Amino acid sequence: MTGASAGLGAAFARALADRGMDLVLVARDQVRLEKLAAELRSAGRTVEVLPVDLANRVDVDRVTQRLADAAAPIRLLVNNAGFGLHGRVTAGHVDLVEQDRAIEVMARAVLVLSVAAGRAMRAQGRGRIINVSSTAGFVSLGTYSAIKAFVTTFSESLSNELHGTGVTVTALTPGWVHTEFHHRAGIRKSSIPGPLWLDANYVVERALRDAERGRVISNPSTRYKVLIWFARHLPRATMRSISRRISSSRSEPESQ
Repeated sequence: MTGASAGLGAAFARALADRGMDLVLVARDQVRLEKLAAELRSAGRTVEVLPVDLANRVDVDRVTQRLADAAAPIRLLVNNAGFGLHGRVTAGHVDLVEQDRAIEVMARAVLVLSVAAGRAMRAQGRGRIINVSSTAGFVSLGTYSAIKAFVTTFSESLSNELHGTGVTVTALTPGWVHTEFHHRAGIRKSSIPGPLWLDANYVVERALRDAERGRVISNPSTRYKVLIWFARHLPRATMRSISRRISSSRSEPESQ
C-alpha cells in the first residue's frame, strides 16, 4: 500500500488489518510508517515497512521488486500515494518541478506498480488492485484533474486487460474527504459545502466492498454519483465554466 503514513492510506491500513491481512506499508515518512506499523503489529499483524519516495524511479523499482516476489505474494495493491496541487501553472510563482513530481508519483508510479502487481497476480490467478483516483478527474481543475483522469481511464483499461484472469482493478473516485490532504495543498476548505465532505473510514469501507465485488469504478457516495453523472453528461463548455468557479472559490485566502 502506497501513501500509507496518513489520511486514506492509514485508514486503508487499519481496515485491512482489521480484516486479518498482513501489510506492506510504503511512504516517504519513515517515522510515521514505523509508528503505524507498531500499532498494527500490536494487533497481531505482520507488517513490512518500505520508506521510499515514489518520485524517485529507483525507489519505485524497489517497490516493483517487492510486488514481483513470488515467495511472499501480494494479494491486494492500493495505490494511494498523492498530494494536491495548488495554483495556476502559468502563474510566475508556480514551480513546474512540483507538477513533474506529481506526474511521477500519481501517474507513472501508479502505472508501473499496477503493471507489476497485475503480472504477479495474473500468474497467481487472483488479486485486487485499487487505484485511488478522484472526482477531480471528471472536471477541469488543472494538472491534478488531468492526472486523476489518467488514473481512472488507465484503471478501466487495465481491468479490461485482466478480465477473466481472477485479478480485478478498481478506481476509487472519492470527492472531498476529511484528511490533512487539503491543508497540505493550501486549499480553502471552508469554501466547500459541508454535505460534500466524506469520512475517510467510510470511503475506505465502501472501496474495499466494491473491490471485493469486482466493481471497476468505486464512487463511495450517492451525492457524488449524481454529481459525476452530470459531469459526464453536461456539455464540456459548461463543465469548464463550473471548474473555473470551483477553482476561484477554493483559491481565496482563508479568513483569519
